[in-house]
Amino acid sequence: MDPPLVALITAGSAGLGAATARLFARNGIRVVINYNHNEDRAEKLVQELKDISPLTAKSPDGQTNFIAIKANLAEKDQIACLVSVTILWMKRLDIVFSNGGWTRLRDINNLDDNLDEEDWDMCFNMNVKSHLWLMHAAKPHLDETEGVFITTASLAGVKVSGSSLAYSVTKAAQIHLARGLAQIAAPKIRVNTVSPGLMLTDWGLQFPPEKQEEARERSRLKRLATVEDVAEQVLCFVKSKTVTGVNAIIDGGISL
Repeated sequence: MDPPLVALITAGSAGLGAATARLFARNGIRVVINYNHNEDRAEKLVQELKDISPLTAKSPDGQTNFIAIKANLAEKDQIACLVSVTILWMKRLDIVFSNGGWTRLRDINNLDDNLDEEDWDMCFNMNVKSHLWLMHAAKPHLDETEGVFITTASLAGVKVSGSSLAYSVTKAAQIHLARGLAQIAAPKIRVNTVSPGLMLTDWGLQFPPEKQEEARERSRLKRLATVEDVAEQVLCFVKSKTVTGVNAIIDGGISL
C-alpha cells in the first residue's frame, strides 16, 4: 500500500489555504500548515484536521500527520527552512500549494494611487519571488515523489482588475512564472496555477458591498467562487497526472 501523500500549504491557516487543508485531510493527505502571525489559529486548524481525517493520529512510522510551521514568506531563508522542517517531520513531500500573496487596496483606475514603491516591492516579493524560492527549495523533494507544485494566482493576473495595479501586474507575472517552472520542472514535477475571481474571505470582504454585488452580476453564473470551489480545483490538479502549465480560472464566467 502506498504511503499517504504529504502536502505543504503556505498561508494555510485561514481562507483558501485552510479550506484546501480541510479538503486534503478528508482525502487522507498529511498536511503541513504554514503560518506567519496567528499561531493559535494555525494550531486550532491542525486539531481540526486530525478530527476530520481518516488517518490515525500518527503515521505507521510514528510521524505526525498534521503540523503547523511558522515562516515569513517574504524571507528567502525562512522559505528554505520551512521546507527543511517539513521534510524533518514528514520525511517526504508530494504536494506544495504555494498560496501566499500580498496586496493593498488601491483605486486601480487612478495612476497616482498606484505609484507607491513599497506596494510594488512587496507585491513582487510575495506574489512572484516567494513562489520561485519555494519551488527551488521543494524541487529536490518533489523530484523524488514526482509531485505537484500549485500556486494561487488571480483573475487579476488574466484581466487587469483587482485591488491594485501592482497586484494585477505581479499576478500576471506569477502565472508566467508558473508556466516557466512547468517547463523547467518537467518531466517529474507538474506545475499549475489557480486564478480565482473575488472570493468573500476576510480580504474580499474589504471591498464595498456594491463592488461585491457588481462582480456577482458580471459573472455568467451569477455567483462568486468560494474557497471550497477553488480548493476542489487544487485537489483536481493533485490528481491529474498529465496536466501541467495550466492556469485554471475560477470566476463564475466573469472573464468570458
